[in-house]
Amino acid sequence: MQQRNTVEFVVYGRYALFSDPITRMGGEKLSYTIPTYQALKGILESVYWRPTFIWYIDAMRIMNKVQTESKGIRPIKYSGGNDLSSYTYLRDVRYQVQAHFEWNEHRPELVQDRNEHKHHNIAKRMIERGGRRDVFLGTRECQGYVDPCVFGEGDGFYDQYGQWDMGIMFHGFDYPDEVGSDQMARRFWRALMVDGVVKFTDPRHIPSELRSVIKEMKPKQFESSSGFSEPIKLEPAKVIARAGE
Repeated sequence: MQQRNTVEFVVYGRYALFSDPITRMGGEKLSYTIPTYQALKGILESVYWRPTFIWYIDAMRIMNKVQTESKGIRPIKYSGGNDLSSYTYLRDVRYQVQAHFEWNEHRPELVQDRNEHKHHNIAKRMIERGGRRDVFLGTRECQGYVDPCVFGEGDGFYDQYGQWDMGIMFHGFDYPDEVGSDQMARRFWRALMVDGVVKFTDPRHIPSELRSVIKEMKPKQFESSSGFSEPIKLEPAKVIARAGE
């Protein structure tokens, strides 16, 4: 039986690019083998997001065979003109995702909005409708689609595969409003797939040696007097950062 703060959905698309930051220095982009925790969290936040709670990605099931395809891209340079770059995408991707939300204890001003039943029902409806905002699989040119599912149902390509150690990879960002600090940081972890399922480490349990500070940043403030009835508006840069790659 599904808990009241848990959701399950399938996300899929023709292409995906969860780019490894190491490969981006020279203008090239190479996708990780699987989505990052931050990318999946960004997809779920595109479906339904409130600062009252935080989404936590529990597990992901890889349904299709991992395939790549390289394309010649001409990205526009800030100084003008463009250069030919090679981007390596994942092709024909499909993932089952299991996640849950918990109240953001660093937002006491929004305590009146903590209605678990309400938010869970809204989240399920938004999954059924494909999300409130457009879903992207790592980058904007990779359109994604979301549908409800039962995690574990159906046949997956790696169901009997055994273990696949994917090494150290990017996990996600620590935002000031979620961790209660005045700094934005990045996290890394060691990814392991077992029979097609990747169980993500809780970001609160990742050791300090796998974190590094990016910059100083203050949490965004919200008005609590209106009961949080008005829609949330994010700056474009904030939206991009939350989507992740």
